[in-house]
Amino acid sequence: MARSERMSRGDHDLNPHMAMPANTKPAAVLVPLVPRDREITVLLTQRTDHLKDHAGQVSFPGGRVERQDADRESAALRETKEEIGLSSDRIELVGKLDIYMTRTGYEVTPIVGIVSPPFDVKPDPFEVADIFEVPLEFLMDPSNHQRMSKQVDGNTRHFYAMEYGERFIWGATAGMLVNLSELLVER
Repeated sequence: MARSERMSRGDHDLNPHMAMPANTKPAAVLVPLVPRDREITVLLTQRTDHLKDHAGQVSFPGGRVERQDADRESAALRETKEEIGLSSDRIELVGKLDIYMTRTGYEVTPIVGIVSPPFDVKPDPFEVADIFEVPLEFLMDPSNHQRMSKQVDGNTRHFYAMEYGERFIWGATAGMLVNLSELLVER
């Protein structure tokens, strides 16, 4: 399907029977691409285990759009600063992926940004257990895009997943990475 034919991506892509919430909450994440000497990497976070939402999961820095945010780009940059201490002056925003709808009611706008090394990160210990990078080449390789399923509230839920060493990237984050991969192939 061509990009112009898609309204949004989301948990419903692999679960067409899934009822999506009628009311959604706007959110934004930064998809941070880091040009290193020999490769481009994607910077990801591991959420802490005690969080109410998505505890222990791998994610992009980001979160809800707040009243003080001028737009979704501002929200992604603010959340990135709050969660991992990465200053916006090290980030060049270069585009957006398709909006991603979650079954938990978030309408997430993934904002792609180039992060210029060197940079310092400092995880917010309440939200972020770890910050790490994965080679973009690995994440864009369709052979690494697994389709998995699990039982959620008595229903089978299908989702994308990518295993990188001991890291398990799944759900919305993996879905957004699959979207990035598809968009790069279209070009």
